[in-house]
Amino acid sequence: MQSLAMIENWPVPTAAAAVVTSDGTLLGTHGPTAHRFPLASVTKPLAAYAALVAYEEGAVELDEPAGPEGSTVRHLLAHTSGLAFDEHRVTAPAGTRRLYSNAGFEVLGDHIAKATEIPFPEYVRQAVLEPLGMTSTALGGSPAKDGVSTVDDLVRFAAEVQAPRLLDPRTVLEAQTVVHPGLKGVLPGYGHQNPNDWGLGFEIRDSKSPHWTGLSSSPATFGHFGQSGTFLWIDPTAGAACVALTDRAFGPWAAEVWTPFTDAVLAELGTSGR
Repeated sequence: MQSLAMIENWPVPTAAAAVVTSDGTLLGTHGPTAHRFPLASVTKPLAAYAALVAYEEGAVELDEPAGPEGSTVRHLLAHTSGLAFDEHRVTAPAGTRRLYSNAGFEVLGDHIAKATEIPFPEYVRQAVLEPLGMTSTALGGSPAKDGVSTVDDLVRFAAEVQAPRLLDPRTVLEAQTVVHPGLKGVLPGYGHQNPNDWGLGFEIRDSKSPHWTGLSSSPATFGHFGQSGTFLWIDPTAGAACVALTDRAFGPWAAEVWTPFTDAVLAELGTSGR
């Protein structure tokens, strides 16, 4: 895909990108796709997927208590537990506000580790990374932000989410469906959003503006971006997913280049008849 070459003009030392369709076809890659990049918050979808494996295995229930009083596994996955951004401090009753929380994902990891009697980074490896052949991916610490991976590996994950083998498709559909609709909140880097919709570990685009995806991205688009200059989006309407990883921290540069890049990718998908 010619649109992927746009990453050559990004003001970053290193960048790699790829597009994969819902049937697992790799439409194109650009850059060093085997290079290992810090994922920052693109770690969260991997952690969430492992949490959903734990749910399907019967180790946890989505609506069992976890985290602060009144909070559940579902609340932690959907950033509605009431925990603060980077502190294990309660700032709102569970289910009342969309408070994006690294702390919430850390509590989630601890909860699953206790339930499974397996350290959460090892559980992610066994439940998600190893079955998908993601041999260059690792979770070194916080399930909120300490993953390292490659475009090659994340393409495997993006293909899995579009056509699940590790999970029941109904579970993945629930993960990309809004939890607690209508809640306001801040989308980091993009300000207040009303509503600030989220699924189970995946951010949902809906009508958010501004946003890190494209102006032409469908409202059903879901995924995540990271403060290390990384993103993964899946657009069910386009029938494809895109991964882009860089080694420059998120900032105004990303807001300027990511949206036209995504629009160019989607336009090229349209001209290819998808």
